[in-house]
Amino acid sequence: MEHEVVQGLTPVQVVALVGVLGVGAQWLAWRLRLPAIVLMLAIGLLVGPVMGWFLPERDLGPIYRPLIAVAVAIILFEGGLTLDYARLRDARAPVQRLVYLGAPLGWALSALVLWLAVGLSWQSAAVFGGVMVVTGPTVIAPMLRQARLRARPAQVLQWEAILNDPIGVLIAVLVLEVVLVLETGVSVGAAAWVLGTGIGFATVAGWVAGKGMAVAFGRAWVPEYMKVPVLFVSVVAVFAVTDSVLHETGLLAVTIMGMMLANAKLSSYVELHRFKEHATILLVSGVFVLMAASLDFATLGQLTWRAALFVLFTVALARPLQVMLPLIGTQLPMKERWLIALTGPRGVVMVAVSGLFGAKLVDAGIEDGATLAPLAFIIVLATVLIYGFTLAPLARRLGLSGPERPGLLIIGGSPFAVALAQALEKAGVDALIADTNRQHLAPARHAGLPTYYGDILGEAAEHQVEFIAYPVVLAASDNDAYNTLVATDLGPDLGRDAVWQISRVRDRSRHALPAQLGGQRLAGRPTFEAVNQRLAEGWTLRSTRLTDEYDMDDWQAERPGAEPFAVVTKAGVLRFAGPDQPVAVQAGDWITAFLPPEQSEASDAPAPELAAEAADVARERRERGETGS
Repeated sequence: MEHEVVQGLTPVQVVALVGVLGVGAQWLAWRLRLPAIVLMLAIGLLVGPVMGWFLPERDLGPIYRPLIAVAVAIILFEGGLTLDYARLRDARAPVQRLVYLGAPLGWALSALVLWLAVGLSWQSAAVFGGVMVVTGPTVIAPMLRQARLRARPAQVLQWEAILNDPIGVLIAVLVLEVVLVLETGVSVGAAAWVLGTGIGFATVAGWVAGKGMAVAFGRAWVPEYMKVPVLFVSVVAVFAVTDSVLHETGLLAVTIMGMMLANAKLSSYVELHRFKEHATILLVSGVFVLMAASLDFATLGQLTWRAALFVLFTVALARPLQVMLPLIGTQLPMKERWLIALTGPRGVVMVAVSGLFGAKLVDAGIEDGATLAPLAFIIVLATVLIYGFTLAPLARRLGLSGPERPGLLIIGGSPFAVALAQALEKAGVDALIADTNRQHLAPARHAGLPTYYGDILGEAAEHQVEFIAYPVVLAASDNDAYNTLVATDLGPDLGRDAVWQISRVRDRSRHALPAQLGGQRLAGRPTFEAVNQRLAEGWTLRSTRLTDEYDMDDWQAERPGAEPFAVVTKAGVLRFAGPDQPVAVQAGDWITAFLPPEQSEASDAPAPELAAEAADVARERRERGETGS
């Protein structure tokens, strides 16, 4: 007797494969500077419908749908955790318009396009229209960095993506509730009762769960090391309980739970925020690969020309109207409005939510719900490619691009900061010096260098500093603790390899901080006092360009005793020399180094007032007996 053998993967193999493919695609995208979505889509399609190595419904069986549902619930909770009402109130008027007016308008316009152009039923169009509001914060951020937009339009786009992410999903969840209740065939009164009780139950459950977590965390009922695990299992439990008591209410409950925690002002909010970012990256990667691998080419083929029409109307009509109409009457310049209106990439959250919601619509008897996932893939891929290739040229044409030169943000105004900024300026680097003490910025202002007075970690800096123009940070203030705080806080956002810190006096003692705190250390581990004392003694910071005829050996032979400090490559990348990272240079690079007094020419010597200021700074710190703590 012969048995039919169905080849496939075990659930354990599936989990391992999806994790490796999803995270691997994101890492490869980072290395190649490509949108991660495109690589994840290509990999999912390759191992799934193209090669047939991995088919989620076949290999996971009955746990496939519940697995997707739980992952989407955690993703929606993460979205709710970003919706801080205080930050929304503090956001600029254009952002508030795009949230309060643009989100509902975007839903209506997208639903209309889906109904008329694509031919979806009003139920599927209404649900997918809500998901279309989400512009994808994880997609827009890399595009903004690559395009180097000026601060205001970049901030508006980023804030819109962050705030509309949970709002768009919330709209879709509510519309899905309405559609599923109406599809039961009950009377209008009964439908209103079921809908009202369902939304009310989910709202109360999410509020109670979020409030309970906030109270438990705030009163230290949960130890610090258990907060993340408790939060994770609580989200899953709330989703499971509410969905079991009243079907389809779990997603709304966890979204509201996240919103409650976001506005609870917890002291450990930063840790929770970073955890949910890491969890979301893992889940979004996994869900995206799973959804791509489960795509049916037959369903894609049914879309035909309507899919292209959908993309065209979305990019050329729905998105511009969603932005231009709410911004009427604002002080935002017209060219910035057009840039925002012509930039609206969608992200992986859309794919994750669309796949789950489409399956629920199909279960309710709405057959064209099966097209939601393919449509989501098409609009995500199309918008990422369209806006990825057009954003930078459009910004340059409108005069909204940031400087093409590399940028350095120096924390702490001092003679050393001024000397470094002036030396790097010759090498084509724009430096901004920031300090909380206005007097510390006086030498920089006298030298004509850009300065920022205020706390670089404060909310005001988010609106006044073009962070996107300064991808490298050097924390070099006279307060070692503040340097460590700034470097630790900015490290996860900019990347640890882009955040440097002047050494603490106690770095070499048993009082040294753990290695995971602060930024990268500089070569020789110089302290604040040491670098300013050098300037006071006549040392200079000077930049020199190397060529094929004048290489590193020639430079070293001509400057005995010089100590390389930084390199600006011919590609415009700024790198500092670290304790274990000697500078590697080639023809076309600029090398910035400390030159001893005997190597300093008269024209390169520091201004008398700068040297005097450096001497005063070093002397005052010694007199105060400061040791860097």
